[in-house]
Amino acid sequence: MQLLNASGCLDALTAPHTAAMLDGFVTKTVTPEPREGNAPVRIAETDLGMLNAIGLANPGRERFIAEVLPQLRLLGNPIWVSVGGFTTHEYAETCAQLDGCDGVAAVELNLSCPNVDEAPESAAEIVAACRDVTASRLYAKLSPHAWDIGESVRAVAAAGADGISLVNTLRGVALDRRLRPTLARTAGGYSGPALKPVALAAVHAARRATELPIVGMGGVQTGRDALEFVACGATHVALGTVLFADPDAPDRVRAELDDELARTGFVSVEDASCAAFGSVANIEN
Repeated sequence: MQLLNASGCLDALTAPHTAAMLDGFVTKTVTPEPREGNAPVRIAETDLGMLNAIGLANPGRERFIAEVLPQLRLLGNPIWVSVGGFTTHEYAETCAQLDGCDGVAAVELNLSCPNVDEAPESAAEIVAACRDVTASRLYAKLSPHAWDIGESVRAVAAAGADGISLVNTLRGVALDRRLRPTLARTAGGYSGPALKPVALAAVHAARRATELPIVGMGGVQTGRDALEFVACGATHVALGTVLFADPDAPDRVRAELDDELARTGFVSVEDASCAAFGSVANIEN
């Protein structure tokens, strides 16, 4: 099991100590053109997590490849580049430019950002177009909003995805004391501990639908949380919101994971893989 960060939840250049604890670093989403993102207020705490409406703020792919990527390579982490866009062509063009770049271990296609207005084409269409132009490993990051996540997983797998990332944030709204939205654009992506049951269900359904590697994320705070994702079928686990409050979370989660394995009687993480399937009916998703 590799321990990663969720895209947008860690800046490796400003927090290299935290990044060094991970098995791979996932960048913020890169789009073709620079984006300032949404107007503030664009981050708000809630009782059981946080809302963000950053809006894919990034320097654009040209500056990312020329300036940011060389700096990230110096940190020594395998780099997963999160790629976004608003048309199939934009996704594919960015993947083509990243193809062969040193240090890029994988490309994670952000197919489910809840904080922008433009809706891209189907996930499978985007994956297929990117597959045609790159030899890089492609992970499709999907939304938990789909009722039948298995159908979405099968579609992107058939289109050429090498792995699945689950889940992106849920759309949420929080109100202040005056009963006004706390975020400037009203809704944002909801993350944190309350997202975990939704994410576990998505990973569990996805594992029924595919044998591809799955990166599970959503509300991971402890080693027990990580073990539950593995039990539901995740191959790797990503830390998100917890990194804002605990920069040492990767090492802590690993230590807690070892304790949980011993407590539950598993020799290794691999032994716990898909343990949640032992007592459930084998139903079609």
